[in-house]
Amino acid sequence: MVKTLRVIIADDEKSSRDLIENYVTRYCKDLEIIAKAEDARQAVDLINKHKPDLVFLDVEMPFGNAFDVLEQTETVDYHTIFITAYSDYAIKALNYSAAYYILKPISIEELVSAVDKVKEIAAEDNFSELKKVLQQNLGAEGIQRIVLPNQNGFEIVNANDIIRISGSGNYSDLYLKNGSKKTVSKILKYFDNLEENSNFIRIHKSHIINTEFISAYKKGRGGSLIMIDGHEVEVSASKKQDLMKALGL
Repeated sequence: MVKTLRVIIADDEKSSRDLIENYVTRYCKDLEIIAKAEDARQAVDLINKHKPDLVFLDVEMPFGNAFDVLEQTETVDYHTIFITAYSDYAIKALNYSAAYYILKPISIEELVSAVDKVKEIAAEDNFSELKKVLQQNLGAEGIQRIVLPNQNGFEIVNANDIIRISGSGNYSDLYLKNGSKKTVSKILKYFDNLEENSNFIRIHKSHIINTEFISAYKKGRGGSLIMIDGHEVEVSASKKQDLMKALGL
C-alpha cells in the first residue's frame, strides 16, 4: 500500500496557497494537506507540531526565508518543494543542492513533476544530507557544495576541492584535488554560477578553473595555465584580461 504523504503549504500569498491546495487535491495522489502557513514563524510552528512528510515552502516570506525555516525546525526528515518568484541566487543554490522547486506563476505540470520526483527519493539519510547541503548554499556567499547525480544516486563535492571543470557537449568532467575525476551529464554552462565563489573563473569555452590550484602561466595570445594536477589548460584570448584581473595582475 502506498503511503499517504502529509503536506504543509507555507506561502505568504493566499492565492498561491489556495492554488497549490487545489492542484494537490486534484492532480496529486497520496497527498493529504494538513496545514497552511502564511509566514516563516507560522511555518516553523506548524512543521514542529505536525511533523509533515512534505512541505511546499516559499523561499521569501515575512519574518524569515526558507533558510530560516530549515534552521529552526526540530528535524530535517521532511521533504521540501521550494516555491520562488526569483530567478537569481536562490535558484542557483537550489540547483546545486539537487533541491526541487517550482517557479511562480505555478503550473500544474511543474508541481506534479516536483511531487513525483520527491516520491522517488529512496533514503531518508540521503535526504537529510541533501538538506544540509542546501542550508550551506543558501546561507553562504557563493556555492559551497555541489550535488552530482550519478547512476547510484548522488555524490556531494566541496566546491573548494575542484581544480578544474572541462566541458564537452552534454557532459562535464570535474577534476578534484584528490586526483579523482567525476563525469556528469551537465553542460559546462551549468557550472558558470560557481564564479560567484571568487576562486572560480571561466577561461575558455570549454574550461572553468579554480585559481587556488594554478601552478604556472605560459605566455601566448591567450596563453595557458598549468594546474597543480599537471594539466595544461588553454586560456582564450577573450578571457585573458578577466583571468589577469582575477589574479590581481
